[in-house]
Amino acid sequence: MQHTQHTQPPLHSRNNQSDRAETPVAEVRARAWRIPTDRPESDGTLAWDGTTVVLAEVRAAGHTGIGWTYGHQAAADIIGTELASAVTGTDALQPGRAWAAMLKACRNIGVPGVAAMAVSAVDVALWDLKARLLGLPLVTVVGGLRDTVPVYGSGGFTSYGEREVADQLTDWVTRGIPRVKIKIGREPAADPGRLRAARTAIGDGTELYVDANGAYRRKQALAWAEDLREHGVTWLEEPVSSDDLEGLRLLRDRGPAGLDIAAGEYGFDLPYFHRMLSAGAVDCLQADVTRCGGISGFLRVAALCDARGIDLSAHCAPQISAHACAAVWHLRHVEYFHDHVRVEPMLFDGVLAPEPGGLLRPDRTRPGHGLTLVPERVERYRLR
Repeated sequence: MQHTQHTQPPLHSRNNQSDRAETPVAEVRARAWRIPTDRPESDGTLAWDGTTVVLAEVRAAGHTGIGWTYGHQAAADIIGTELASAVTGTDALQPGRAWAAMLKACRNIGVPGVAAMAVSAVDVALWDLKARLLGLPLVTVVGGLRDTVPVYGSGGFTSYGEREVADQLTDWVTRGIPRVKIKIGREPAADPGRLRAARTAIGDGTELYVDANGAYRRKQALAWAEDLREHGVTWLEEPVSSDDLEGLRLLRDRGPAGLDIAAGEYGFDLPYFHRMLSAGAVDCLQADVTRCGGISGFLRVAALCDARGIDLSAHCAPQISAHACAAVWHLRHVEYFHDHVRVEPMLFDGVLAPEPGGLLRPDRTRPGHGLTLVPERVERYRLR
């Protein structure tokens, strides 16, 4: 079955953009699905058995932009009420105006958290819509300065035994991804064996990362940092809670050379990232385009990193992160997260796959982010 999102020619073929009339947003709507994991999953502090996707669709001039977030279905309610009211009628070619209007509309319900996720989904949809209206790829519209973005394979859940970890990491390495990550911290006694299995599976030529998801106390994390370097680990994510900026700074200052400290995936607004960077808490900042205010928010976070010469790594959602990250100057990589790598091809046609060397290449041959929603494939998981 063929699916298309275009019913009108792009605006740049019909209008002189210097004196054009506004292109008002006609409709904003939301859908949500909860898709089961392929097996039980857990990290150092949480366990789950499904991934909830909230998708925003924004229509204008016969075109539809699509954005999404991963979080509670309550984000769909916010999209359908406060955000739809704030965005409908705004100029679809000026997503920054709609972004500011959405943040203002969420003042009394609280922006950080679910509201920020809802804003992120709509903002991504608005940027996709703008690109489709102009008949241009999203990577071009956001100011992409690179053709490809590096990824790292991410999964290795604490619910996986040594054999499962080894098999998953081997698959990524076989596909040419030279950086991989596993979860640690839930059962410390089991982690040395899981680390050995991981290193044996990937060999010495692949970078090994770990994510503790805030499972450790400060001194406990320091002790683990020394052990991790013995396994050749070069990236330690959230060794302590991401709210413990002093603890992260302690790990960054006193941890072994060659082990970068990373955090930031739970950032929902610019002040959060400003505080983390000002505290000197990380060697590499993380931000999630589906949480931090969408592409509008993500590019502002990138500017904070640029001002300090600190690398930025995108947390998850690789199909939209690839486009956003192409515009980032101090880019480290994109997280090629197992759950989202499973879910996004269920939702969309046109998904990107890593090239040799672990690179995602944003599609420059199609307008917008190049994805086509195929909802019938996930209808049985529909929540809204």
